[in-house]
Amino acid sequence: MEHWQKIFQNNIRSYDELRELIPLPNTLSPFPKFPLNIPRRLVEKMEPGDFNDPLFLQFVPLASELIATPGFVNDPVSDEAAARTTKLLHKYKGRALLLVSSACAMHCRYCFRQKYPYEKDVKEYEKELAIIEADPSITEVILSGGDPLSKGNSALGLLLEALDAIPHVKVIRFHSRFPIGIPERISDEFISLLKGISTQIVFILHVNHARELDADVVQSMKKLMALGIPVLSQSVLLRGINDSLPRLKELVLSLIHAGIVPYYLHQLDRVQNTAHFEVDPEDGIALIEQLRKEVPGYAVPTYVQEIGGEASKTPLHSVECLQA
Repeated sequence: MEHWQKIFQNNIRSYDELRELIPLPNTLSPFPKFPLNIPRRLVEKMEPGDFNDPLFLQFVPLASELIATPGFVNDPVSDEAAARTTKLLHKYKGRALLLVSSACAMHCRYCFRQKYPYEKDVKEYEKELAIIEADPSITEVILSGGDPLSKGNSALGLLLEALDAIPHVKVIRFHSRFPIGIPERISDEFISLLKGISTQIVFILHVNHARELDADVVQSMKKLMALGIPVLSQSVLLRGINDSLPRLKELVLSLIHAGIVPYYLHQLDRVQNTAHFEVDPEDGIALIEQLRKEVPGYAVPTYVQEIGGEASKTPLHSVECLQA
């Protein structure tokens, strides 16, 4: 099997490279502020010539990104206000989020952290680990970014060992989209690394469309499950991608059939230049109600919105809650 880092280095990062694999429209963003970055396996899943393909829309920069929209901002979830350091966010009681890396396996065009002021070279976490160790109220550490799996196993292993040594940290949670683009990242070496950690690990996979799941992706998640690691999924409700009952139903059932629990369906975080992805929350609520009639209750994700400064995610479950 080809090493994941070599696959990562071979990502598509220019229109010329992409044009060699699929046709491109004349509506591309001429100079995308958020660079193009797509694993080749995701390009291979795109329907050539279909510029409304749900994978094409998620990863290819289009001219619609050039539109500035009132109400859309650079930091829609108030990350910077919650930062105890540039790498440690403390928004919610009992949980801290560590930005392990600024790099991702792919650049999703709706990414809410695409404008976050990351440190250029994220290597050391001594200050962040000291803060966590000194605060016994922090019982769960969320590894995010970027994507924590963009770090090599050696660096990631040292971080996990340091967190594992803090007695009051009871859960280490990964938030990752990496296996969707490069499932080889869940390698035997990575699995061995996790086996050496005694703290409970939880893995949250980000997937928006059923076609993102395939046998290789599912198998990578099964490796985690075999270690007793719960695997859940979070998705973003995106216009033209998963905002219809057939597509959302196919997504949640594909997850359930793979043993992955649908956890959250997020309302779009309103980062500037992403308004073309937004679905009206009332339509999202109606969609969830339709879904509830079609699938088992455990297959229905909680529809939520993150509001900066709030003590938790805000469930969206009625028109009344939108008006409150």
